[in-house]
Amino acid sequence: MTDFSADYLYQLVNRSKRNTENVIKTAPLGICITDPNGRFEMVNPAYCQFYGYREDELLGQHFSLVVPKAYQARMTRLHDEFMRGEEPHELRQEWEVRCKNGEKRTIIAEAARIEGDDSKPRKVTFIVDITQRKQLEERLKQVNERLAYMAHHDELTGLINRRQGLKRLEEELERCKRYGGKLSIAMFDLDNFKTVNDTYGHSTGDSVLKEVTAVVNEHLRATDYQIRLGGEEFLVIMPGIDADAAYIAIDRVRRYVAETACTNQQLNVTLSAGIACYVEASSTRMLDRADKAMYQAKQAGRNRVVIASSSV
Repeated sequence: MTDFSADYLYQLVNRSKRNTENVIKTAPLGICITDPNGRFEMVNPAYCQFYGYREDELLGQHFSLVVPKAYQARMTRLHDEFMRGEEPHELRQEWEVRCKNGEKRTIIAEAARIEGDDSKPRKVTFIVDITQRKQLEERLKQVNERLAYMAHHDELTGLINRRQGLKRLEEELERCKRYGGKLSIAMFDLDNFKTVNDTYGHSTGDSVLKEVTAVVNEHLRATDYQIRLGGEEFLVIMPGIDADAAYIAIDRVRRYVAETACTNQQLNVTLSAGIACYVEASSTRMLDRADKAMYQAKQAGRNRVVIASSSV
């Protein structure tokens, strides 16, 4: 169906019964006429083609036949109000409708009230199919939502990505500077992860990363943020706690990770972590201290947590 001038159609409809019939039969968009009770008196070929009904299947039926059940009561009420009202035209509106085969489609509908041969009102409705346009709009919406999500999240793990994570850290630091309070971070990476990739392949390595980050999230507080910095390196922002409390929390996470068998290969991996807390420092300084503590943990034998010396 194509767009068509509704005002032009209104003029033709009101001229004579003969013009009304000619317009309805030849118009390139769907048109129907309903009586005061909402029953079809006339439907044109385009209307029948759109809904998938024959003309004889529609004539005499209530127009709600083509309306999803959820909207039938409302549409019937609007129809009755229009028939009783004074306005000659009904405002253009977007509706979801139902075809004979059960398919749901979207239309733009406009209507005009005319007088029948019995001096009673009739409703002439013009419909334009916008299903494809709505589908395109929905796909564009999904694409935009996906792009917005990817701008802030790591695609593999679904965690906050490095850029967004560092922004979140700056926000937490600013909150501490302005209002006081505690803040700790933990930087960790997976021990000997290159061996997993070299032995089992990067697909298995990716699965390990996803499963490990899920375990970590499961045992963090709801107020903590886990961030993927890159590769097998991660950051956890832990508002409201000092280094000792952060150590207890991350060491608990470390044990859960070590005890969890990952992927179908039942692989066990471990992590090494460094803790740093807020001591009137910049985010760069705080991250540097946590990073150095993490490498101290690795040098001490891996699978352990170390608190940065300058943060206690």
